[in-house]
Amino acid sequence: MDLQIHGNTALVTASSSGLGKASAKALAREGVNVVINGRDEAQLEEAKSEVEAVATGEVVAQPGDLTDEDDIEALVQTTVDEFGGLDHLVTSAGGPPSGPFLETDDEDWYQAYDLLVMSVVRLAREAEPHLREGDGGTIVNITSRSVKEAIDSLVLSNSVRMSVIGLEKTLSKEFGPDIRANAVLPGPHETARIKELVEQAVDRGEYDSYEEGLEARGSGIPVGRIGDPMELGNTVAFLSSPQSGFINGVSVPIDGGSGSSNL
Repeated sequence: MDLQIHGNTALVTASSSGLGKASAKALAREGVNVVINGRDEAQLEEAKSEVEAVATGEVVAQPGDLTDEDDIEALVQTTVDEFGGLDHLVTSAGGPPSGPFLETDDEDWYQAYDLLVMSVVRLAREAEPHLREGDGGTIVNITSRSVKEAIDSLVLSNSVRMSVIGLEKTLSKEFGPDIRANAVLPGPHETARIKELVEQAVDRGEYDSYEEGLEARGSGIPVGRIGDPMELGNTVAFLSSPQSGFINGVSVPIDGGSGSSNL
């Protein structure tokens, strides 16, 4: 399927690894000019090379901290300066610390809100005038399946990420028809974090091999495995394209059917 976004421009935050990087790769493969972002400049440069390997457009790496308002302004401005505009915004951010409610203090709550919610607020505010200028701007927020079902010991993610969904739904109405806003809710995917956890379990003797550990993690998922990050990236690219032009204000679980929520 031709997604009809060749020559467009996208900004993908927290894209030096994981699902953000997969989204950048999926867009770049479609000929989109992509600005990727991360705090670790060495890791960001490695990611740039990886995205460039599949890209048919240009790739620019812009370091920045998503909790820093000046860095967010610089991210959007760099994108516009480099490519003359901005068509697609994909927001991603690292997860907040795990832990139960009674072991989570006020500082943890404020930091999680700043990282997960205010980063999206500021990015949308900065990007909005540029997204309106094209033929159909899009925003895709990468959040978590925790907005559908609370996950044990993830009180911050369970609670704070809900605000991103409320914001996404509001933007889908306030920014339309010029800009569509949607969200994706990933379940477990084979990211660097999952790889690290499985390898640690192998080292502890819980599994005989990485493959066995990975298979165990997918045992409760109806499709029988965890996700490939590019499967989520491909969905993000689709939601950023005119091929999904009547999809607006929705939150799409990408979890292999592992969720139990009816909605």
